[in-house]
Amino acid sequence: MSHDRIDSILQEERQFAPPPAFTRLARIRSASELAALRDRAAADHTGFWADLARGELSWHSPFQTALDDSAAPRYQWFTEGTLNVSYNCLDRQLANRGDKTAIIFEGESGDTRRITYAELHREVCRFANALKAQGVVKGDRVVIYMPMIPEAVIAMQACARIGAIHSVVFGGFSAESLKDRIEDAGAKLLITADGGHRGGKIIELKAAADKALSHGCASIEKVIVYKRSGHTINMQAGRDVWWSDAVAAQAAQCEPLWVESEHPLFLLYTSGSTGKPKGIQHSSAGYLLGATVTMKWVFDIRDDDVFWCTADVGWITGHSYVAYGPLACGATLVIYEGSPAVPDTGRFWKLCQDHHVTIFYTAPTAIRALMKHGDAIPGRYDLSKLRLLGTVGEPINPEAWMWYHRIIGHERCPIVDTWWQTETGAHMIAPVPGAVPTKPGSCTLPLPGIAADVVDEQGNSITKPDKGGYLVIKKPWPFMLRTIWGDHDRYIKTYWGKFGGKYYLAGDSARRDQDDYFWIMGRIDDVLNVSGHRLGTMEVESALVAHPRVAEAAVVGRPDDIKGEAIFAYVVLKGERPAGGVDTALTEELRAWVTEQIGAIAKPDDIRYADNLPKTRSGKIMRRLLRSIAAGEAITQDTSTLENEAILLQLQGKQ
Repeated sequence: MSHDRIDSILQEERQFAPPPAFTRLARIRSASELAALRDRAAADHTGFWADLARGELSWHSPFQTALDDSAAPRYQWFTEGTLNVSYNCLDRQLANRGDKTAIIFEGESGDTRRITYAELHREVCRFANALKAQGVVKGDRVVIYMPMIPEAVIAMQACARIGAIHSVVFGGFSAESLKDRIEDAGAKLLITADGGHRGGKIIELKAAADKALSHGCASIEKVIVYKRSGHTINMQAGRDVWWSDAVAAQAAQCEPLWVESEHPLFLLYTSGSTGKPKGIQHSSAGYLLGATVTMKWVFDIRDDDVFWCTADVGWITGHSYVAYGPLACGATLVIYEGSPAVPDTGRFWKLCQDHHVTIFYTAPTAIRALMKHGDAIPGRYDLSKLRLLGTVGEPINPEAWMWYHRIIGHERCPIVDTWWQTETGAHMIAPVPGAVPTKPGSCTLPLPGIAADVVDEQGNSITKPDKGGYLVIKKPWPFMLRTIWGDHDRYIKTYWGKFGGKYYLAGDSARRDQDDYFWIMGRIDDVLNVSGHRLGTMEVESALVAHPRVAEAAVVGRPDDIKGEAIFAYVVLKGERPAGGVDTALTEELRAWVTEQIGAIAKPDDIRYADNLPKTRSGKIMRRLLRSIAAGEAITQDTSTLENEAILLQLQGKQ
């Protein structure tokens, strides 16, 4: 299909109605059914969520208070109730789904495993008992630093089973990033692997863990190591325990610990506009309710579906739509360990074909990268089982949306473009696929019970179509974050400070069109969205400045066709600026340095050297100028307040 034809569709056929074949069997089949849900939520916001909590979750003791807002904005939901998240995901499936496949796993090398709900329950119980044998008790923090294998989910579920609070660290993060998160959480135990497979290489997880622990992390008492890659690693006597040894003598039954609805289920660290990542704290009951109902509303999950979310469990998407939501719904899910380009760029589509995937959920970055290789590669595979497609992590550009719709979905699969965050816990704005027409590039409408709005600087609703403003949520919802671990003041300031505590501030700007559809426009703070993952500019700047040759650094994002945003760094050296502003060897050294400090995901794509940064006379860096230069745009901003206007020529690479 030509670009002209795509443009024509976007201009003339702006909406794609739910396909009739899909709608006939959908959980919510019409706009009127969805409107009834919205009306119920609007009439009794708290009662709406309370009814869902009673109907969707299995409680050990019922809750008495649906919403306690006495300490707002630290809202508490379903208080006095007790439950266990692992019980809700596994035990309640055993009677009718014990023999059903819970997890289909495929490694990068092609090795496969199928794990039934009964088998998964046994392995979670054995590992939960192993954790207890290592001294882990309710409230202890356990850090998980694993490859994308079933044992990562088993570890998460085992923590939930005994009331331990897990914090998963993405396996692509460096030793330094791992150390920071362990120390902030005060973790007692670390779970890792000898290595993982990615891009044809072994990811040295245990080596990175050893390095992290050698520089601090005094709270860690034990390290459990899963043997995945099989290569030689160091095991420290008295501290390190092989997973196989830890579970060898453990019983296959472990009674779930019934915890309070507000008991923290996990901490997940996410980037902010300062250098220190934020430990987002989620509750047990409210979080699980969000993961469960959105699996049903947005993914229309059915008992015969094979659901594949390609996200790593190191991100919130992997928590909600790999480790918890699918299992709470009794679904079959796919876990893939490796790269989408090994052995070639048809790997995702081969996995969909081989495992009869019916629901496929991935990031626009992956779609754009695979789209680059043309239509012929996915055309080699049978994708006829697919019935629903999804995107997550960032807005999807219309051209990629159309390719996804036409080449992958063969124009029969609704596309659910989902907006949500680590902080929100689950989908907030997304199409309900049997009832909501879609528009390429729009996440469409808020889900029932989600009071999203776009407001101006004073907090007033913007009613003019297509006028941008702040995206806010005006009412609490059960699966929202509860606080930032160890820093409640930062929680208040970051998410509730701007509008006097009235609204949750998402940190994104948005607009609504004439149909009230939401369009996400980007971040309002200094946070980059690289391949769907959030990185604070301050984190990258801090890493650069830690290098002995760097005096100062400023980092911005520039548009990138594949990643969404690429990292562009401006660097001032302690010595002289390189001749012509080019030093290839130093640039590679700095990129490697940032990889070491944070991880490969934070490695700058471009580094430009200058004698100074563009500052006002009061010393403030004019970041808007830097963003314009990085994007190759003409400078239209007023530069009269700059301390040294001549520096712009260097920054533009003209000197």
